[in-house]
Amino acid sequence: MTETNAARLYERIRADEELTKTLFRQALQDPKGTINTILALGQDWDLPVSEAAVKEHLASLDDDTKQWLIKARGGL
Repeated sequence: MTETNAARLYERIRADEELTKTLFRQALQDPKGTINTILALGQDWDLPVSEAAVKEHLASLDDDTKQWLIKARGGL
């Protein structure tokens, strides 16, 4: 179920352009903080996820988003 929530959470974040930009900027400076923000959003939106589920979902993506995440995340 967590993987499903990770995918749903990703789509919800992706649908909000401003939030996506904010998380990207945060990831450049504070990758671990970005994960914590994503986990908090999951709780707030009733889509609880684990850090491992978020990382696994991001690693499974095959789009341009994955490319900037690879560059930005450093410590993720």
